[in-house]
Amino acid sequence: MVPIEGLFEAHLTVSNLERSMRFYGDLLGMELASVFRERGVAFYWLGGRGKSMLGLWEAGTMPQRMSLHVAFSVQPEDVHKAMDRLRGANITALNFSRKPASEPEVLCWMPAVAIYFEDPDGNLLEFLGMLEETPRPELGVVRWSEWERRNKAPVGESAKNRTK
Repeated sequence: MVPIEGLFEAHLTVSNLERSMRFYGDLLGMELASVFRERGVAFYWLGGRGKSMLGLWEAGTMPQRMSLHVAFSVQPEDVHKAMDRLRGANITALNFSRKPASEPEVLCWMPAVAIYFEDPDGNLLEFLGMLEETPRPELGVVRWSEWERRNKAPVGESAKNRTK
């Protein structure tokens, strides 16, 4: 096969294209690549024209719904800024367990700092920033403050000593 360099596009189904375009374009600030209203689809550039894209496909309302997940790559410091910006837009920041969050969390096996939130159709969105620190898979998923506290302890220390 050929070497895969990355993911170029992802697609989400939405119940109302115009509402979703306001959310992704106006609120999240994504650049509109193209919209085909007769087909009920809009495409947004991610990271600039030609880098990657998100497609929104209007499926209408139906009794059965599917919630999908997309993670957007951002700088770690922007994950922290997102907390206040989401709150200012009346969007609830969520943790890994999809519960309201007061701070970002760290997926320690990567490691990456992340915050989650939902679009108007309940699709789970994520701002994720890769960290430069050494992965700590034994920690699982922890709040940012816990990551900072534990990451200051030498990696070779036992878990028992790190929690004191």
